[in-house]
Amino acid sequence: MIEINNSKNIMGFENLRKFPNLIHFVTTRHGGVSTGEYASFNCSPFNGDSIEDVNENQRRLCNITGIKHLVIPHQIHGTAIKIIDNTCTPNDLEGVDALVTDRKDLCLCISTADCVPVFMYDPVCKIIAMAHAGWRGTVANIVVKTIDCMEKHFNVNSANIIAAIGPSISLKDFEIGDEVYQAFADALFDMKQISCFDTLAQKHHIDLLKANIMLLQSKGVKSENIECSGISTYSNAEDFFSARRLGIKSGRILSGLMLK
Repeated sequence: MIEINNSKNIMGFENLRKFPNLIHFVTTRHGGVSTGEYASFNCSPFNGDSIEDVNENQRRLCNITGIKHLVIPHQIHGTAIKIIDNTCTPNDLEGVDALVTDRKDLCLCISTADCVPVFMYDPVCKIIAMAHAGWRGTVANIVVKTIDCMEKHFNVNSANIIAAIGPSISLKDFEIGDEVYQAFADALFDMKQISCFDTLAQKHHIDLLKANIMLLQSKGVKSENIECSGISTYSNAEDFFSARRLGIKSGRILSGLMLK
């Protein structure tokens, strides 16, 4: 990943930065006003932080990026996808885990703290999308369903999609129970590619990043068009929020993508 500004409170991707009609960002923990496990740059309003602190952090984020309208859904680890237009209200964003739009100046945002944030952009049709892929969303193929939505409603060709994947929990850090392992197996993931077994702890581990890369590729997104942060939230909790490390009542990384 690359630094977007000198204060190290937002990061970005080389493959998205080359498009002058896009604004994108991934927030870090630095540069905000929140305290405790929300310290300090939590921009998500849905996880128990002071609304005054969240509003101030969002104001700072908008000042840094030049964005005026953040579209932040209330995610529930489901597969609901919302096409965003200028009439979208907060009620329209309840229970939504992926966003798609062709409108300018509406910043599509996803909140994560170990889950996988997936950025998608079709530079031919000028369509953007953001998907929140925790283990439940990954098992339910939310990335595939988001691309299906882009294809159906905007005639996107998946071979043109530029994708980026932000900081998320790594294979090493994502220990799971047997029921989660079985859910991936039942969904016909290649378990040899996305999992390993810790013989000492007698626990399976899942590679959520690789699983979502495989889902992108299954839809025809080219490998060379996928950029990954390579950052584990759990191992880098001093810079990025991690719910496993800090607890559920903690801050969230905000990832955003907007057409100018």
